[in-house]
Amino acid sequence: MPYTVKETRRYDQPKEAVETAVLAAISGLEGKLLKQESTRIEAKFDKKILGKILGDRTQIEIDLEETSEGGCGVYLTIYPLDAIGRKLMFGARKGVPQTVASWFWAHLEHHLQKSGDIAGK
Repeated sequence: MPYTVKETRRYDQPKEAVETAVLAAISGLEGKLLKQESTRIEAKFDKKILGKILGDRTQIEIDLEETSEGGCGVYLTIYPLDAIGRKLMFGARKGVPQTVASWFWAHLEHHLQKSGDIAGK
């Protein structure tokens, strides 16, 4: 699917800390939590995030996996939605999922850094 963005990042923090940061990032971007399981989180975002109109709704699916070193892998899949919540297969605006993904990573890393500062004190 041409509009689907898939990205992976690994963090040194434990899975619980990463999961908390993922939830904080979704909340910070005004997302609506759809599903929260032990290793999977799903949320959707409206066309307007933080006052900026992007033009498409998006859904994000995040899989969390503990690494053997005690860190956590974050596997992100994000794609545009139509007005009734179905995956858009054509007619989506270019770059919306990528924009939301980059904002998500920035918020996630901000919250991880914040939790690391608190844990270090």
